[in-house]
Amino acid sequence: MKIAYFDCFSGISGDMTLGALVGAGVELAALEAELRRLNLPNWKISAEKVKRGAIFATQVKVEAAETHHHRGLTEILRLIAQANLAPRVADRATRIFRRLGEAEAKVHQVDVEKVHFHEVGAVDAIIDVVGAAIGFELLGIDEFACSSLDVGAGNVKTAHGILPVPAPATAELLRGSPAYSSGIAKELVTPTGAAIATTLATRFGEMPPINLQSIGYGAGSADLAERPNVLRLLVGDAVGMEKGERWDVPVAVIEANLDDMNPQIYGYFVEQALAAGALDVYSTPVQMKKNRPGILVTLMCESASVNKLIDLIFRETTTIGVRTHEVRRRTLEREIVPVETPLGEVRMKVSRMNGTMLNATPEYEDCRQIAAQKRIPLKQVIALANFHYQILREAQK
Repeated sequence: MKIAYFDCFSGISGDMTLGALVGAGVELAALEAELRRLNLPNWKISAEKVKRGAIFATQVKVEAAETHHHRGLTEILRLIAQANLAPRVADRATRIFRRLGEAEAKVHQVDVEKVHFHEVGAVDAIIDVVGAAIGFELLGIDEFACSSLDVGAGNVKTAHGILPVPAPATAELLRGSPAYSSGIAKELVTPTGAAIATTLATRFGEMPPINLQSIGYGAGSADLAERPNVLRLLVGDAVGMEKGERWDVPVAVIEANLDDMNPQIYGYFVEQALAAGALDVYSTPVQMKKNRPGILVTLMCESASVNKLIDLIFRETTTIGVRTHEVRRRTLEREIVPVETPLGEVRMKVSRMNGTMLNATPEYEDCRQIAAQKRIPLKQVIALANFHYQILREAQK
């Protein structure tokens, strides 16, 4: 598994991230070729080596000839969806912009679908975010970690007027992440940079153990007197993994104990949690204090969904406290294979490890629907689906 570590000793911004990616080995031509998939007006991108303090870094510049910078979240997400980008690129870029939208909506007290970006709605900001997602994919990054973030100090001029550093949206994005101010009178962490780091990073603190492969320094536009204004990106494989071993991105586990809730509520809560982004929801019988029987409710989710799901737990259940922790997860490669049977088509969920098939399971809903329509036992439909899948496999050999 390849890890990228954001070393934000002088903050982070979108253009600094692009510069660090190019410095770490991403070819500018390949980056631009993918970015051209976006339906954006006239723009060009360039990169050059500059010196920031004692460090030589890559500065990426995006120049655009547009007269307005205002775009809504819906418009930006549509641009990403229509660009035919690689799935992981589109997913990361979408999550970053959604997180930006949620922060802006909270700061301005509006519905997230009504958010209109100013600075981060401009062509260069869109290219920064989508370009970062493309660059991470070109480097094959699977997981992200991040240092504490120096936000800077003083004030910053925005479309909403003069605001304190960190700007309100940036502060909202940094909620739950380690941040500090060195006192340098400059906005060191921009909203775009904060969104990239906090959306993608699954851990914060010291650099995790990796076999270091490449290092990139991305230059900020300003040349600070106090320190080099650069973002350092360190890329390498996780230490301690066997050859061919691959772990998924860590996920978060949320737990809550319940002993006073109407059981009718639980089923509704599970539906709501899955719709809100939970990867899995289950309960375990436990013996509570005062000898009360209760349940331990466990949710598994991506790190970006933790706060939303905690809010849901408090709103929909009777608990007054939750616990969270991060876990490693390893899943098999999966695909859906349609199989024709005399009773109709059934989708088979096929899982593989290193290309070798380990499991093939008929999709329950398909089998249930056929069983109900044909008025035959469900077990008969399942057996028939498995039989015809084996025939299909033999024919493909």
